[in-house]
Amino acid sequence: MRILSGVQPSGQQHLGNYFGAIEQHIALQREGEAYYFIADYHALTTVQDPARLRELVGQVALDYLALGLDPTAATFFRQSDVPEVTELTWLLSTVTGMGLLERGHSYKDKLAHGITPRAGLFLYPVLMAADILAYRSDVVPVGKDQVQHIEMTQDMAELFHNAFGCEVFRRPEARLAEGAAVVPGTDGQKMSKSYDNIVGIFDEGKPLKKRVMSIVTDSKGVDEPKDPEACVPYQLYKLVAPPEEVAEMGRRLADGGYGYGDAKHALLAAIDGRFAEARERRRALAADPDSVEDVLAAGGRRARAVAATVLGAAREAVGMAGHPVTGP
Repeated sequence: MRILSGVQPSGQQHLGNYFGAIEQHIALQREGEAYYFIADYHALTTVQDPARLRELVGQVALDYLALGLDPTAATFFRQSDVPEVTELTWLLSTVTGMGLLERGHSYKDKLAHGITPRAGLFLYPVLMAADILAYRSDVVPVGKDQVQHIEMTQDMAELFHNAFGCEVFRRPEARLAEGAAVVPGTDGQKMSKSYDNIVGIFDEGKPLKKRVMSIVTDSKGVDEPKDPEACVPYQLYKLVAPPEEVAEMGRRLADGGYGYGDAKHALLAAIDGRFAEARERRRALAADPDSVEDVLAAGGRRARAVAATVLGAAREAVGMAGHPVTGP
């Protein structure tokens, strides 16, 4: 089973990223042949500062490696190190109808939020399909909001096969992460950088304390009984603390005599405990950037060898002579 997922280099990784996706990615690297890429081609639709893009890509690489991605178990690489996906994007675009792309939820949502409708944004699902099909992926772990993109990828593969009378691509299937948490932010909404309500995985000291202590709560006093499930600090505590400690906090909140400030201090300590080792690993990796670059470069070579084979078959199917030049 070949597993594929892309990671947007969009800035600081937070608890929502970890419990919504990263934790599952780390677990899946032992279940099959995992390919994880940093989606820097995709990022160009929003990030057009070269130095900033390089910084964001480097942050994602450090974060994933520090949190447990094993480059001997998974192929970890930059999307742009496999230029075959851009040629495959063009081949797919020649059989993909405008109507299919216009129905994309993500595209319509971005337009509704006032984002300029550039061609790259419109064609985003075709590049995503090329990412998936280039590695003959079997499984793509996604959230519910991304299932449509996998269905669009299936449609594009079928359109290509029907147009050229071939069977080049493997049909990918979406895998919804079982038990993946919807993580509340400091304001009680879903944790998102867009809302500036995040708690960063690698925050420490005063910045972390400021975030945790800013979590919204109701106005109940220390002595009043409280509903744990309506308490954001408790909801986050459930993700980072041992079950017996979670149960204890729940009892104390329900009984009264335990304030929201107490819960926040316990949450702060639990976050520190949960990610202390990852923070140390990240500091060590940041001090040795050449080793991180070696991981990405090696992953890119392995991924490119697979993509070149698939692209070669696609080129042959459409009537193009020979195979693409893949470089050294």
